[in-house]
Amino acid sequence: MTNSVKPKQGSPSRWRHAGASALTAAGLLIAGATPAQAATDRTPATNGLASLVSLSAERLLLADKVAAAKFGTTTPIEDPVREQQVLDQAAGLATEAGVDTEDTVAFFRAQIEMSKVVQRRLYDLWTRHPELAPAERPDLATEVRPQLDRITVAFIGQLAASDDLRGPTLRCVFSLIGAEAAAERRFHLDAQHENALRGAVRPLCAA
Repeated sequence: MTNSVKPKQGSPSRWRHAGASALTAAGLLIAGATPAQAATDRTPATNGLASLVSLSAERLLLADKVAAAKFGTTTPIEDPVREQQVLDQAAGLATEAGVDTEDTVAFFRAQIEMSKVVQRRLYDLWTRHPELAPAERPDLATEVRPQLDRITVAFIGQLAASDDLRGPTLRCVFSLIGAEAAAERRFHLDAQHENALRGAVRPLCAA
């Protein structure tokens, strides 16, 4: 399924938004930073979050298929049982990999919530414009969920690999901003998916 609107590459509004986000984040962090944190924040930013953010973008695009599978059926967007299964699976994999379980669950919860945001907006669009509704209905069990499970496992590996980068530092914030921009270009995200991606990856640099 393709996205309905593609952003213009290098548009002034996009870069103004990215710059404003960077400055706001920097100001908030600097205001409460200790001398030790400030020294850490001066470490050059890396692109160490790129794989995590790309996986998140890929997962959000799968939300289109989830919506297409459910739209027009009695299956609701909210699926508490499935959501808890995903969180429990993530927690178990994190424990095995030696990754902080609480942080991992928070990250996966953000993925789930932003996926539902995408689905609700697609429902709204397709309800108002039935001609834009998908003509085919993907199979959740055989087509979509195996891809989601693959991303879940990949997430754990990347969370472990980026453990020393993730956290409330300027290094993490600037790495995240660069990774977001790269993912938006790579996947040609529209505004809806861009906003969802920002919400999905926000926990990576949270306190």
